[in-house]
Amino acid sequence: MNSIRYVVTSDCALTVVFSDEINEQVNIRVSAFADSLKQNDIKGITDICPAYSSVMISFDPSVISLRKLKRKAAALFRRITDDAVPAGKLWEIPVCYGGKYGEDLDETAKFFGISSGELVKRHSGKCYRIYMLGFLPGFAYLGGLDKTIAAPRLSAPRTAIPAGSVGIGGEQTGIYPLRSPGGWRLIGTTPLDVYNPVRKQPVLYSSGDYLKFVPVSEEKFLEIKNLVSAGKYEYICGDYNGS
Repeated sequence: MNSIRYVVTSDCALTVVFSDEINEQVNIRVSAFADSLKQNDIKGITDICPAYSSVMISFDPSVISLRKLKRKAAALFRRITDDAVPAGKLWEIPVCYGGKYGEDLDETAKFFGISSGELVKRHSGKCYRIYMLGFLPGFAYLGGLDKTIAAPRLSAPRTAIPAGSVGIGGEQTGIYPLRSPGGWRLIGTTPLDVYNPVRKQPVLYSSGDYLKFVPVSEEKFLEIKNLVSAGKYEYICGDYNGS
């Protein structure tokens, strides 16, 4: 990836496009570039929004011109090296699969001709990179789903999905941070509060981090949920080492 291109999104927004493809290596560079922009604290930049393969930079044209912003962006891009790429954090996400916690699990497993246990094994057997946040506060767009369990969305979306629901929709999987409508197949629920507007950091994780789903029993689910409600749960997080 030796070049970038610019798309003038508005009179106060510039999108830096890295690629037309969506893959982990591109997204890693996107995260490194966004982090570099934040660290350099360029006067006039009002917001930085990384996506799958691009970064949108909002700016105040009375403080920094479009030409100057492009020049600074190009200079930062040239300085990105493999050593500059942030490692990202790895968050463990406990999930109670199936039953009332994941009412589509059995049907989805049957669709693929595998057992429910095998579907859980495949879903929880990988680390998922957070490519971007969007749709809802704290909704993480994850990459890395095993394609053998990439299930089509429901033909009739639900009008309300409980917060914490874990679902599969096409080649993506994710957590619903808030109660909302949705058409993904629900396979489990996490007791974690991944979005809490009164918390110092409302969204638990950031783009560029990784999630690891960990199957837990209903008993453990309820134990964790009670600790979360009491503000006593210690979230499990470490540096992602690529495994």
